[in-house]
Amino acid sequence: MRSSAKGPERVVAAPKRWWQRIGPGLITACVVIGPGSILTSSRTGAQYGYAMNWVVVLAVLFMMVYTTISARLGVVTEESTGTLVARHAGRWLAVLIGLAVFFIASAFQFGNNLGVHSAFQPFWPSRIPLYLFNALTLVFLFAFRNLYRAIERLMMVLVAVMLASFALNLGFARPDPVAWLAGFVPSLERRPDLGLLGLVATTFVVAAAYYQSYLVKQKGWSLEDVEDSLRDARVGATIMAVITLMIMATAGSVLRGRELQTVADVAAQLEPLFGRAGQAIFCVGLFAAAYSSFLVNSLIGGYILADGLGLAKRHDELVAKLFTAAVLLTGMLVALHALDAGAAPVGAIVAAQAVTVIASPLMAFVLLWLANSRAVVGHRRPALLTNAAAAVGLLVVLLIAWHVATTRVWPKLAELFS
Repeated sequence: MRSSAKGPERVVAAPKRWWQRIGPGLITACVVIGPGSILTSSRTGAQYGYAMNWVVVLAVLFMMVYTTISARLGVVTEESTGTLVARHAGRWLAVLIGLAVFFIASAFQFGNNLGVHSAFQPFWPSRIPLYLFNALTLVFLFAFRNLYRAIERLMMVLVAVMLASFALNLGFARPDPVAWLAGFVPSLERRPDLGLLGLVATTFVVAAAYYQSYLVKQKGWSLEDVEDSLRDARVGATIMAVITLMIMATAGSVLRGRELQTVADVAAQLEPLFGRAGQAIFCVGLFAAAYSSFLVNSLIGGYILADGLGLAKRHDELVAKLFTAAVLLTGMLVALHALDAGAAPVGAIVAAQAVTVIASPLMAFVLLWLANSRAVVGHRRPALLTNAAAAVGLLVVLLIAWHVATTRVWPKLAELFS
């Protein structure tokens, strides 16, 4: 709109700096890089060395495709994803997705609590860190009026900590650069087995991609911010790739052939190689990964359920915060039970895996369907190449679901009921 010659001068806003044009993708990266991702990356590096770098690239590309689809959906529509699902498919489907994500997030929160415990175990062998950080998270959750902005700033700090910590560990490890680069080329001599689907599954996290559509709305982005939202999603995916590849390279350099059952095993085996300082640096990165995933994972479970039920439209609403608190407390209680019993709660883990088998393909399909529905987005559908890559990604999600169902869920159910 032009100002008249006699009117006041139009105030032109200063262009935003690059870090002001990102945020949702950074938060998504934080929830993906958690204790499970660190353990899987370390195991892969210890088993294959650098040979599976190309698998990480493929997984990150699929994650990037789905986060960009989700981000586009969030900025071109005025309603939340749960509302769109309820309107175009029925409230039952929105509730089903919400309940599934709530249950999965609660189960993952168990792992995040153990990750925080493992990060402190070498220096503070007590249950106090679990109580302390759950309490701090609850305070953080209810104290801030603009919860999204506070989370975005915190995640920027934690991503910086992760990048610095794992880069320093990589410096200790000194990988062979030629061999590392060769790992980006698939080799017929080192064909991946189905077990590597775990690496894909901890990087290509459909629930986190689904949540991107909510985050761009909380950021305040609208149709005019489409390019920023897509750029942001790509930055987040790139951060996932860099951190995962650094962890794999470190393990591939110094932990080849070693058995790694938990992230605590990774930290313990680094001490003789890197010294106490190197182990401490790894634990700082592990803590940042665990706590960032710890907080955002809970929000995903709580907010998507609240939206699916039609009870909340923003993270700041009380119902969404109460559901998020329920995810936090459930994860903490299950973790404490596992630590006291000295064994993982098999029944809860199997149930979570069973729900994941159903929910992940369902969410991937719903995202792809909504993003291509003329009734939802009009003519603003993803490009043909994006849709083709998303279709391949959906097949990968179905393959992962089949693998989890046949190798983990059905055998464990047979044991539990035999």
